[in-house]
Amino acid sequence: MRESRRMKRMERNNKRRHASLNLIPMLDVLSVLVFFLLFHSFNGDMPEQRLALPQSVVETKPRGTVAISVTPEAVLVQGEPVMRTADLFDDRIGTVHEVTERLAQIQRSMNNETSTNTVSATETREITLLADKTIPFKVLKKIMTTCTASGYGKISLAVIQKAAHG
Repeated sequence: MRESRRMKRMERNNKRRHASLNLIPMLDVLSVLVFFLLFHSFNGDMPEQRLALPQSVVETKPRGTVAISVTPEAVLVQGEPVMRTADLFDDRIGTVHEVTERLAQIQRSMNNETSTNTVSATETREITLLADKTIPFKVLKKIMTTCTASGYGKISLAVIQKAAHG
């Protein structure tokens, strides 16, 4: 069968055109549909907003500990400043007498209130150390050494917990 000129031209022109598919508009529509379905699957309200959490009743009181705060400017024991933090950068200082005196003062006041001073009570004395993250560890180590020498065996460092990566 002989092809006409027109058939040859049409066949040549059809070879030049190749079909292409633009996916970007389809992805836009798909993402809008996904957001629409996610939003309306919760009936417009997120599940956390519909929850009524129970009230918590704590029967045990939190442990009362002595708090030592170390700011870039001062060291505070139970909120009372006892010395400048810059003085602790001196390597010649091993234990901090100001902290020792304040801890002894606090212990005397606690003993007057409870009038019990047993060996087990001195082993369970606790300190919570709150320090700015810019404070070098050698300064904190001096304060912790002082606390241990003063009879406070349990020292807790206050930190902010990061979310676990999993």
